[in-house]
Amino acid sequence: MDEPKKDVIRETDAEAIRLAKTLLRNARFGALAVIEPQTGSPLASRVGVATDIDGAPLILVSMLSAHTGAMLADPRCSLLLGEPGKGDPLAHPRLTLVCKAARLEHGSSQHARAERRYLNRNPKAKLYAGLGDFSIFRLEPQRASFNGGFGKAYHLDQSDLLTSGPIVEELAASEQSAIDHMNADHLDAIAVYARHFATASGSGWTVTGFDADGMDLMLGDHVCRVFFPQPLAAARELRHVLVEMAKVGRASADTGTGLNFA
Repeated sequence: MDEPKKDVIRETDAEAIRLAKTLLRNARFGALAVIEPQTGSPLASRVGVATDIDGAPLILVSMLSAHTGAMLADPRCSLLLGEPGKGDPLAHPRLTLVCKAARLEHGSSQHARAERRYLNRNPKAKLYAGLGDFSIFRLEPQRASFNGGFGKAYHLDQSDLLTSGPIVEELAASEQSAIDHMNADHLDAIAVYARHFATASGSGWTVTGFDADGMDLMLGDHVCRVFFPQPLAAARELRHVLVEMAKVGRASADTGTGLNFA
């Protein structure tokens, strides 16, 4: 009698969701797989990536690219995120998103927000983002597979990855002014967030985005994710949370309980 197959998929828990969100928010590029309209075959390409304020991936692509035409013909696509480190590349976390691609219309409020967030994250893209043959696509996740390494496989659904509710639009309306204020006047606090909450070294970190779960920081080609102690319920909570996190990080450093970076 055959033995029943062992289920390799673990029960999705808060830690798996947090790690998957970290991969998603930290992604600077990914492998996009689309369906080639002429043949029905899979077609994969590398694309630059950012995230919308709710967590959905954003890509900026030329209308002349084969994968762009494929998404317009059939919006079904998949996006693989995660960078290998030292040793076996299969031992490092990766996230595969099953998505539906939607081209954002130039001049729409949704496009303006997506373009702003994409260029905050990928400032070099300003060289070509305004060209007429480039468009932003929002990749709406339907479900995802997260592999945290050998024996750590999870299935996630849309609600595990995306933020919903009034907080999304509310925070989007004030996000850029908060980013500009922090980067202009509070680089010292941003350095505290990077060191204490993300264990990131180096100086000169800036904020590229705020969302209900946390903030995204960048230093040159390096990025890091900092989660808030609790998700924001309203945009007005952002200032208070940032102030308290700076206090916690500084107090930890003053008492010698924080990590020491050269």
